[in-house]
Amino acid sequence: MNSETVQAIEVKLNEAFSPVKLLVKDQSHLHADHEGAKGGGGHFDVTIVSQAFDGCRPLERHRMIFSALESMMETDIHALRIRAKTPDEL
Repeated sequence: MNSETVQAIEVKLNEAFSPVKLLVKDQSHLHADHEGAKGGGGHFDVTIVSQAFDGCRPLERHRMIFSALESMMETDIHALRIRAKTPDEL
């Protein structure tokens, strides 16, 4: 498990969205033989609940998260599964 990358993702998402719930899981071990993972980027699963997503469609929420993670998307993250909701959607 790449705990440093998980922590970096958590810091960036906490700063950007002040979530009421945030769970980041490293799923890289499930994709060890995946061709795209050989470059060093990990596979991560993010569940985030934030009021910041209020009024945003799912694609916009994903774009907001990609923007918050900026350069990590080019270096540390190969794949990112996202579940982004508002507190009202729980």
